[in-house]
Amino acid sequence: MGRVRIAMAQMPVVFGEAEKNLKTMERFLRKAQGRADIIVFPECSDLGWGNVDAPKLCHEIPGKTSRAYCELAEKYQIWLAAGITEKSGSKTYNAALLISEAGEIVLHHRKINVLTGVEDVYEIGNRLEAADTPFGRLALDICADNAANSMVIGEAFGRMGTDILLSPSAWGVSPERDLEKDSYGMEWHCPYSQLSRKYEMAIVGVSSVGFLENGPWGGWRVIGNSIAYNGKGEPIKVLSGGEAAEDFCVIEVDTIPHARKGTALAEYLCG
Repeated sequence: MGRVRIAMAQMPVVFGEAEKNLKTMERFLRKAQGRADIIVFPECSDLGWGNVDAPKLCHEIPGKTSRAYCELAEKYQIWLAAGITEKSGSKTYNAALLISEAGEIVLHHRKINVLTGVEDVYEIGNRLEAADTPFGRLALDICADNAANSMVIGEAFGRMGTDILLSPSAWGVSPERDLEKDSYGMEWHCPYSQLSRKYEMAIVGVSSVGFLENGPWGGWRVIGNSIAYNGKGEPIKVLSGGEAAEDFCVIEVDTIPHARKGTALAEYLCG
C-alpha cells in the first residue's frame, strides 16, 4: 500500500481566455508546491467546456497550451492532470493530459462520453490507457466518462488494475435548479462508489466553477462540488459547491493492493 498526496484545484475557468486560465493554474500550483505529489485541474481548463469558439482557439498536442502545462509541471515539480482542448487536423477533442514532474506527457485521453449538444464542438475519443508511475497505476478520463450511463469506461480502467483514476470535470446545473432544494452530487457519488469499491480503485474528480458562456449549454452554472473516493467505495473529500466556490485542498489517498485480477476478477464480478 502506498500513500499519495493529491491536490484538488477547483478553479474558475474563463471562456476563451487561455492565458488568464494558465495564470490561475499557476496560482493553484504555488499552493500545492511541496505539499502534493499530483495536482488535478478541471475539464477544458484552457478554454472552458462546451465553448463553441474552442475549435478556432485550441492547439495541437504537443503545441502551445500543452507545452505551457508541461512547463508548469516541471517548474513546480509536481505531476499535473488537467483538461485541455485539442486540435487534431480538422477535428477538435475534449482532452486531458497527465504530465510528470519532469514535464513529460505520460497519458493523453480524449473524452468518449461527449454530451448531447456539444457533438458539433468535440469529436469522440478513441482510446483508453493506464500508466505505471511512482504512485501506482494511474488512469485519466473526463467528467461524464464516469457517468452512470458510461461506467463501462471506468470498468475498463478497473480491469486494467488502475490504482487511482483522475477525472478533470465541469459539473454544470441549469439556471433554474435550486441547489438548496435539489442538492447536487448523487450523479457522481453513485458511479464513483460502485467503481471504487468493485475495483479497489480511488477516484478523484475535480470540477471548475463559473458559468458556461455560450453554446447549447450557455447560461448553465458550473458549481464545483469536486469529489474524491478511496479504493473502498468511501468518499474521502467533497469540496464546496456553487458557481463562485473556488476551492483547494490536498488529500491523502492510500492505494490498495488488488486482491484479484484477470480471470479471477471477472469471476468475482460475475459471481
